[in-house]
Order: sequence, then structure tokens, then C-alpha cells
Amino acid sequence: MAITTTVAAAPSAVIGAGGPVRSVQWGAVILGALGATAISMVLLTFGAGLGLSAASAQPYAGASGKAIAVISALYLAITMVAAFGAGGYITGRMRLPATQELAEHEFRDGAHGFAVWALGIVIGGVVAISGVSGALKTAVQATAAVSGAAAAGAASNPALGQAALSMSPTDYAIDRLMAPAPAGAAPATGAPAAGPAPTRADLAGPMTRVFAASLKSGQLDPRDRTMLVQMVMERTGMPQAEAEKRVDDAYTELKAAEQKLRDAADSARRAGLITAFAAAATLLLGCAAACVGATAGATHRTENTAVAFFGSRRFW
Repeated sequence: MAITTTVAAAPSAVIGAGGPVRSVQWGAVILGALGATAISMVLLTFGAGLGLSAASAQPYAGASGKAIAVISALYLAITMVAAFGAGGYITGRMRLPATQELAEHEFRDGAHGFAVWALGIVIGGVVAISGVSGALKTAVQATAAVSGAAAAGAASNPALGQAALSMSPTDYAIDRLMAPAPAGAAPATGAPAAGPAPTRADLAGPMTRVFAASLKSGQLDPRDRTMLVQMVMERTGMPQAEAEKRVDDAYTELKAAEQKLRDAADSARRAGLITAFAAAATLLLGCAAACVGATAGATHRTENTAVAFFGSRRFW
């Protein structure tokens, strides 16, 4: 955008002729904040379109995720600087000085730019919160609908109501007590006849509790390992050596999967940390731009400098 400036008159201090001028002129501040918010929305919408045009769902097409993240961060910083700089300039240009002291002029002009930034952040926060509230309301309604459908399904099928897995220590102890006898052990005298073979649903609860306890402690207890081996042997009919190998492999894979989840959570934490610091730095850049813009607008106002955009001295 080509900008030319021309000095229309000699520098002079302008004081309101109709009485004392307020130190804080909220009309100019509100105008600048609304202008900064509108400009940022326009630029962010335009940037979203550019980002969607650069991304692609096809493999090896479009920009990578890291490149888009870096470009988005830079674009957001430029948007904040441009929007708050323009809003601050409008406020500084519209504000009437309440004193003729140059030092007070500079401080109060910068303070009005800071007020533009603060009010713009509040407006943006309110807009963001309203959007999040709408999303949460939709999610709650969807969850309630799903829960109601699930409850109706459970009522029509009582067996589904028993699907909830208990993780109490008592159930864990009962699992150990009711574990099948080791392979090759002689049946006790007068013992009742063995019941039907346990199903997969019968074994899912005890096995889940064993794996949960082992992951929490960091190792598979020998008694739990023996119990799991017996369950696998009874369920599949495979030899003890193969059952032991299957249990060990399953536990190793489970630990590896848990470690991957921990690594993913740690990566998400680091990404969130970087994003938070980047957002704070971007907001501070916006604050500096608003203060500088307000000072520049006040300087042009005091010097009666006419700013021409593409050769026009009008606001647009």
C-alpha cells in the first residue's frame, strides 16, 4: 500500500475550545479497539483461506504440518501488529490532547494505544469464549443423546448392564483366588466337578485387572503371570510354553503401547508450552504496535500531517 504524507500546517497544540478535555477519551479508544478487532478478523479469515489452499489431504501434496504451523504463527504475529497498529493510529489521531506538555502528550497517547490493545483483547476473548461455549453446549447435547440411547439399549438388554468393569482391590484379590490350578496339578479329593469352560467375556475382567496392576507397578507379578498362562491354556488349549510366550509378548506389547502414549502426551505438552509462549509473545507485539501506532497518529495530529492512501486524503 503506497502511503504519502504532506504537512498541512505548522505544529501546534490543539485544546478543546468547549471546556477541559478528558484525560481518557473512551470514544477514541473504543473506535480504535473495534477497528483493530475488525481488521484482525478480516486478515485471519483471509489467512485461513490461504492455509486451506496450501494444505492437502493427498499424500506428498501441499505443505507439511510443521510448515503450516510456522507460517500460521508468523502470519498471526503480522496480523496482530497490523491490526493493533492501525487501531492505535486511529485512536491517536482522533484523541484531543488535554495538556500542552509534550511529555504528557507522548505518555497519554501511548496509554490510549495500550487501552486499545487491552479492550481489543477483551473483545477477542469474549468472542472466543462464546464460540467455545457454543461448542461445549453442542457436545453436551450430543453426549446426552448418546447416553440416553445407550441407557435405552441397556434397558432392553440386561446383559449390557453388566459390561462395566470393576477395578476394586477386592475383585483383584478374588481373581487370584479363583485362578485355575497349575497345569498337571492333581484334583483335590471331593472337589466338585469342573463347570463349563470360561468364555472370553468371563476372562476379560480378570485379565484387564492384572494388566492394569502390572502397568502401574512396572512389572508383571509371577503369580499374575501364572494365572494368565492358565487362563490362556484353558481358553485356547495350547501348550504351556506357547501360552507363556503369548502372555510375555502381550505384556511387552502393552508396555510399548503405554510408552508410546506417554511419549505422545509429552510431545503434546511441549507443543502446548511452545504455543502458549508464542501466543504471549504475539500479544505483546500487538501491545507494542498499538502504543507505537497511537503515538504516530498523535504526532500526525499535532503536526497537522495529512496522510494520503493511494493519492487520496480521505479516510478510505
